[in-house]
Amino acid sequence: MGMGSQVADLADKMVKICCIGAGYVGGPTMAVIALKCPDIQVVVVDISKPRIEAWNSDTLPIYEPGLDEVVKQCRGKNLFFSTDVEKYVAESDIIFVSVNTPTKTRGLGAGKAADLTYWESAARMIADVSKSDKIVVEKSTVPVKTAEAIEKILTHNSKGINYQILSNPEFLAEGTAIEDLFKPDRVLIGGRETPEGRKAVQTLKDVYAHWVPEDRILTTNLWSAELSKLAANAFLAQRISSVNAISALCEATGANVSEVAYAVGKDSRIGPKFLNASVGFGGSCFQKDILNLVYICECNGLPEVANYWKQVIKINDYQKSRFVNRVVSSMFNTVAGKKIAVLGFAFKKDTGDTRETPAIDVCKGLLGDKAQISIYDPQVTEDQIQRDLAMNKFDWDHPMHLQPTSPTAVKQVSCVWDAYEAAKGAHGLCILTEWDEFKTLDYQKLFDNMQKPAFVFDGRNIVDPEKLREIGFIVYSIGKPLDAWLKDMPAVA
Repeated sequence: MGMGSQVADLADKMVKICCIGAGYVGGPTMAVIALKCPDIQVVVVDISKPRIEAWNSDTLPIYEPGLDEVVKQCRGKNLFFSTDVEKYVAESDIIFVSVNTPTKTRGLGAGKAADLTYWESAARMIADVSKSDKIVVEKSTVPVKTAEAIEKILTHNSKGINYQILSNPEFLAEGTAIEDLFKPDRVLIGGRETPEGRKAVQTLKDVYAHWVPEDRILTTNLWSAELSKLAANAFLAQRISSVNAISALCEATGANVSEVAYAVGKDSRIGPKFLNASVGFGGSCFQKDILNLVYICECNGLPEVANYWKQVIKINDYQKSRFVNRVVSSMFNTVAGKKIAVLGFAFKKDTGDTRETPAIDVCKGLLGDKAQISIYDPQVTEDQIQRDLAMNKFDWDHPMHLQPTSPTAVKQVSCVWDAYEAAKGAHGLCILTEWDEFKTLDYQKLFDNMQKPAFVFDGRNIVDPEKLREIGFIVYSIGKPLDAWLKDMPAVA
């Protein structure tokens, strides 16, 4: 039975979608598809029992505004979460694969290349259990040409079954994922430029067309779709590194990076978004995707292009170490034995996600100089923070059982229940996440309970430096004119 007759049959029966991987991408995306397409059965499968149990409970495994309501509306009707991976894969028409593609930690391409282990085993499992034609959709961020590798595994194990591979990259921003899914800027679907490929693209397009306007669903060839995702993240990260590079120059010259960014962003070709100077970017994708892009460029004999994108990450690392240097140098060049309060550990507000958060490098830098750190974040658990600080680079992206077992808690770190507790007896206060509640804290109260001189190091530019200086704080804001104090204590490079 060819693909053509199968697509015709889909109209007669309920389309069944299965998503392999119940993480940040799979969970919310499938929940919204289920909500918007009541005629489609959606099952999210994962081999992790605790994760599936959490999706079926009242406490979902990820925090994302609006996600709870969507899941509760559909769960048990046309949205299901299960560990019976093979059963649902075999039954489905469309299989989304959103398994992890961590950065390799060893072997060829270590530190840059994506590790396709999980992808490959997913593909082999699909080939093993399928009894009918399937559309396989790559949903996780994957290196260009992954689709081709997956296609090879499937076709070489096909037993006469037809597979169509599509690339449908995810453009969610954490903290606004549900909003992004309800009203996406664009949905990108890449497929083979063959009659079967076009039919498969159309089948997936019909799913999204339930709620996404036609003109926002873009179709391309496979490679364009894969590369568009890496390119989009690289461009976004590059904007942050660009404004952060300028922030260093602002501090050196007395310019104000907020004013510069505002003026630059008024140019309609540049636009105002993603021009906030900060302690650095984080999140699970930016660094990983750029490293991936770098690796692909190197593999294709394009070292100049690779070096260009490497620089985006270098500036990000530089920004974090610059921040640590400011903290240490302004406190008479040592933080040994001093209590430093850290407000915010997540990589940005409205998410509990700490993957690649700049807070990790900042805390590690301060711990390296023997500081005592007290951390408050409204969404991140102490367990998570301790794990992050004990982990090696890139470990976070590998399964729990491959991570260091029960890391020894970092003794100089305590996690507390609010900002005031964190600041009690502290010499300095570092704001590392732009949570709204940090804008409205009683800074006079914080000041009264701190050691003097009391310092605020605002890594997100959310406080009013002048107001804080009136209270008596010595303030460092990224890219803003420096206090006389900071000028007298230049940061050691």
